[in-house]
Amino acid sequence: MIYTDPSDHGETILSQHTDRRWKKRYAELAEWTERPKVRRRAKQVAWLGQVEIDVELLGALTQFKRLGIATEYSCAGVSVLDEPEDHSLYAYITFIASPMADRFVQAAMAYLKHRLLVTFEPARGRYDCSSFLIAHNRSFCILMEKCARDLADRKG
Repeated sequence: MIYTDPSDHGETILSQHTDRRWKKRYAELAEWTERPKVRRRAKQVAWLGQVEIDVELLGALTQFKRLGIATEYSCAGVSVLDEPEDHSLYAYITFIASPMADRFVQAAMAYLKHRLLVTFEPARGRYDCSSFLIAHNRSFCILMEKCARDLADRKG
């Protein structure tokens, strides 16, 4: 893992992305903001304990809970509406840093490669993992669950 000075309140990008990929991402973002957002279905939610979550993340968040990996925030962002309560441009999960979270983040970066953006916030001791690619939120949810299952299989 790459750790920075805990007194640093900034974020460190842990995942590797070429300049070409960043430029493509910015172009896709510009295109996405201009595109009409047509509602296809309402946001679907489920309960995980006392917390309401996006249903697309239920499998992944359930696996993290079983592994003892604490999550702080998450959003599947799979609605096509550009509204705060229904849409996040990128799917994301925030993990509280721990040895098991460290293992998961490393495994996810190795498996998802350029599809994953990972930042570390030393002041808060947390990782933010999000889809790097625009409009790949559902696949992000599926792949995060797969990585969690793979880690559980290796742990067990």
